[in-house]
Amino acid sequence: MARSPGGDSNRGMGSRRLKTAKGRRLSSSLWLQRQLKDPYVLRAQREGLRSRAAFKLIELDDRFHVLKRGGRVVDLGAAPGGWSLVAAERVAAGQSGGGHIVAIDLQEIEPIVGVDFLHLDFMAEDAPARLVEALGGAADIVLSDMAAAATGHTRTDHLRIMALLEAAVDFACSVLAPGGAFIGKVLRGGTERELLQRLKRDFAEVRHVKPPASRKDSAEIYVVALGFRGDGPRA
Repeated sequence: MARSPGGDSNRGMGSRRLKTAKGRRLSSSLWLQRQLKDPYVLRAQREGLRSRAAFKLIELDDRFHVLKRGGRVVDLGAAPGGWSLVAAERVAAGQSGGGHIVAIDLQEIEPIVGVDFLHLDFMAEDAPARLVEALGGAADIVLSDMAAAATGHTRTDHLRIMALLEAAVDFACSVLAPGGAFIGKVLRGGTERELLQRLKRDFAEVRHVKPPASRKDSAEIYVVALGFRGDGPRA
């Protein structure tokens, strides 16, 4: 299944200049122009982050404090690694007494200290078991900044990203430790009623949040689910 990391990667943007629109779609030219002027893109370049999306996780964690030193973290659809890089720093991955992160994606990512990478589809039948083995136990938090490739049709895109979110929630509930957390991306319009009811059943607190780094004209928001009520990994 094709998935995109949300279009926030700034890889190579530092040396790029907006060229003539000849031979380029108007939407592509506007996107590139916006990227070149985006303060979050520029800040990501200065701070050595892999994408502007990293600031979304920073802002979410500053508010909810889910990334704690020593924590075990899963990053679904991790490419290009922006969220994994932030998580690695915050849980002190790779340090004595620090945490452990496993990033999962169908695309390769450049290595990150303290982050193990699994090149697989997280919806594969053996994915939860492989994840728990790689992580060395249950996860404290599952992150998902995944988005299905956009079609341009609002209803279709909403249904596709909801299906992806439902799969991510299924995965999270199969690998989380009691008290764990889940953060996932959705499109404005909220989660479907059944999924929202499930999240409220499986987690003590469920919130919808739009972090400041999320563009105002973007339909994306994030669901933050805290206090997993399960008994531990089912893998």
